[in-house]
Amino acid sequence: MPPTIRRAVIPAAGLGSRLLPLTKATPKEMLPVGDKPVIEHTVRELVASGITDITIVVSGGKSLIQDHFRPNPALVEQLRADGKTSYADAVEEVAELSRQGHITYLDQHGPYGNGTPVLNAARNFGDEPMLVLWPDDVFVAEVPRAQQLIRAYEATNSPVLALMPMDPGDSQRYGVPVVKEDLDDGLLRITGLVEKPKPADAPSAYAAIGGYVITPGIIDELREQTTRWYERREGEVYLTDAINAYAASRAVYGQVIQGRWYDTGNPPDYLVAQMAFALSHPEYGPILRDLARELGDTD
Repeated sequence: MPPTIRRAVIPAAGLGSRLLPLTKATPKEMLPVGDKPVIEHTVRELVASGITDITIVVSGGKSLIQDHFRPNPALVEQLRADGKTSYADAVEEVAELSRQGHITYLDQHGPYGNGTPVLNAARNFGDEPMLVLWPDDVFVAEVPRAQQLIRAYEATNSPVLALMPMDPGDSQRYGVPVVKEDLDDGLLRITGLVEKPKPADAPSAYAAIGGYVITPGIIDELREQTTRWYERREGEVYLTDAINAYAASRAVYGQVIQGRWYDTGNPPDYLVAQMAFALSHPEYGPILRDLARELGDTD
């Protein structure tokens, strides 16, 4: 059996431009979804999937992420002294996530593009495969998305992309995989991705939605892209380009994820995620439903 994946990368160096001015002072990764910042949902998913080495790639102005996961014994002591035991336990539990996931932080260096933070982190990972999850995606699933991806990797020993069924009219929002073979149980052999095709040109009815098992061969493609960028200093270094280059001659798979996906990277989807998580909360959900009924009566 292939080795179980132990390492993961969370690229968190982006500006959050689509959420400005909300993200002018607050990193988009620290915006709340339910009662947790969005990046905490990602970290919890990885820890629940057995990941023991998480690298968060950051840029300037992201110190709030470190502060959130850093232990704060003085705050815990004060809360316990004030009799606020449940709050103290909650603060300690977040710090425990950092220990369980062995979270480390890395400053991003290199060309623009979402392939750069992956390559930055991979320098410390040797020849091990790794998970890559974006910090503005939240999945609600009986089996965590990360665990579903790991299982697909263990079945194929190849790179794996997270996929979801899509409405054909939404194809221009996503990378759409070219499917070569359906292997059942949501596992697909793919030969590449077409970025944001028109509905008539979409090669399948699936969307790549931000979750990857990356192998050393993909990292080699990213290195070659980066070398070419330094020679010409044009464009950006994209993970999708590296996957396509790899898939031209080697096996790549997609795993259709069982669960509900929430994208928090733009205002409408962020509001949907907020509402969905609030409605599912045992304490806040009934309050919001009462409010919705009350507002509905005033129309």
